[in-house]
Amino acid sequence: MRGILVVALVLLGTLSTVSTQGSDKWNYLQSVMALITAGSSHHSSAPPDKTLLPEYDFVVVGAGTAGCVVANRLTENPNWKVLLIEAGRDENFLMDVPLLANYFQFTDSNWKYRTERQTGACLGMKDGKCNWPRGKVMGGSSVLNYMMYTRGNKMDYDRWAEQGNEGWSYRDVLPYFMKVENMAVPNLDKSPYHQKGGPVTISYPAFHTPLATAFLKAGEELGYNVTDYNGATQTGFSYIQTSTGNGERSSSSRAYIQPIRNRKNLSVKREALVTKVLIDPRSMKAYGVQMVMGGRTLVVRARMEVIVSAGAINTPQLLMLSGVGPKEHLNKIGVPVIADLRVGENLQDHIACGALNFLVNESVSLSTDKIINDPSSVVDYAQKRKGPLTVPGGVEAIAFVNTRLPRKAEDQIPDFPDVELFFIGGLLANQPIVRGAFGIRDDIYGAAYAPTEGMDGWTVFPMLLRPRSRGKILLKSRDPFQKPLIMPNYFEDPYDLEVIVDGVFTTIALSKTKAFQRFGSRLNTLPIPPCRKFKITSRDYWRCATRHITLTIYHHVGTAKMGPQSDPTAVVDPRLRVYGIKGLRVIDASIMPTVPTAHTNAPTFMLAEKGCDMIKEDWAKYRS
Repeated sequence: MRGILVVALVLLGTLSTVSTQGSDKWNYLQSVMALITAGSSHHSSAPPDKTLLPEYDFVVVGAGTAGCVVANRLTENPNWKVLLIEAGRDENFLMDVPLLANYFQFTDSNWKYRTERQTGACLGMKDGKCNWPRGKVMGGSSVLNYMMYTRGNKMDYDRWAEQGNEGWSYRDVLPYFMKVENMAVPNLDKSPYHQKGGPVTISYPAFHTPLATAFLKAGEELGYNVTDYNGATQTGFSYIQTSTGNGERSSSSRAYIQPIRNRKNLSVKREALVTKVLIDPRSMKAYGVQMVMGGRTLVVRARMEVIVSAGAINTPQLLMLSGVGPKEHLNKIGVPVIADLRVGENLQDHIACGALNFLVNESVSLSTDKIINDPSSVVDYAQKRKGPLTVPGGVEAIAFVNTRLPRKAEDQIPDFPDVELFFIGGLLANQPIVRGAFGIRDDIYGAAYAPTEGMDGWTVFPMLLRPRSRGKILLKSRDPFQKPLIMPNYFEDPYDLEVIVDGVFTTIALSKTKAFQRFGSRLNTLPIPPCRKFKITSRDYWRCATRHITLTIYHHVGTAKMGPQSDPTAVVDPRLRVYGIKGLRVIDASIMPTVPTAHTNAPTFMLAEKGCDMIKEDWAKYRS
């Protein structure tokens, strides 16, 4: 395995010899990734294929972050037969290398969604559309993400409960956050907010640059504390807690499915696309699914429940194809309406400005090309799981700040941050794969970023934590193989743009601290061409830059909203059951009524664990 890993990394290292202009590099990258994926073994511990039965107790659609949890927890009952269906295939061992987080966006392990054109966002991206990567693989987006493990703020969940979602306060969900984790960050396992022994290992990366240390010290200069943001206080600065163990990604598949691969009551079907949930319109009960596998259309029945865990894009698409959605829209598409619910609405996402980077005078930063082409780094990782290859996508540190509330130096900083700053110990120009993954136009990259190639520096993405804008997912047609329409409506509420710009100026203030000035840190003042008419120190410039280099942080939620029966926009009740349809439940990020102040992987683990306990409770009552 070590030898295969070294060969694979050497192949990726040859990317640095390909022209960075035009599409040559990305075409070459996709060829290399296809070769590696096809020629290397997947995790040998994947569940064995089994004969497909005509009926199961539970059918789980989607083996992503939530679906893998659901399959694990439901098969704890040896009397329940569970089928887990995934449109993608197994994880590849190379997917576990943290630094390579972006590379698999160029393979068929990514659904490769793109938004529709917007008038005020994604203007500097190819075709004016933002890329929305989503995992099409065992483990779902927990295999493609940056492994940043953040729970969110206490107030996020208390507000869910205040909206009528009984059982979802912070006090209610904390035990499930703790149940998920095997805490390996030094001393945090002794905290009352953490524990050891859970399926997902949480640790610091085994490497960080001096710039990451400077980031934490700069935060202290501005009055913030270094904190455990998943503990008592979220606001503050920290090295990132990541879903990694022993220098490797801890995906949902690896954490929840591989350890139970031999359970006799678990069946997993890969490369199978569910095209419809089957619902009896007379009894209003879901009784199975229709799926396409190996070119054949098959029907599998569910004796107890169908559980949709396909994510905030695929879940609403599947529900609407099945007749569950907004009546007017389904009528227009020609889908018979079974339940008139506001599916696909309430779409939310965390977005950031991707145009903010700084130069330094010392050779202390990360460069993906250099690391992959450095034999010592490759061997160090292959043999010891140490070194810069353990840094998830180059992200080293994180900060939660409150930019909108003025305060005096002696005042306590409110613990409900509105911006997250995540710190990359290198320049975007030296992480060319990132540029391709984002889809930045060649002309903009050539003017604003390419001149810094080979230089040292750092990057911060100021991310909006509580967006006010809402988007929607719509069907393009009745064809389940046609991707849905994604309309995020970024900056529909101008407040969102202003908060991100506040985050930009907070970052610029950090760059001027003693901690960063030790490295001669200075803002990269190469302007984005469409924004040249504004001074780079002005809010107008950064509004323009954010509208052009608009980055999704892949935290899509809300499209099958959880809410009480009195909420006309709710799709599922607080026990995650679809309103009006028996035997149909949704367990994934689409149920979140509002996006938490967190990267959504950890909250999705939590809600899946909690959802499984609800299923067990409901069926225990049913049988009693």
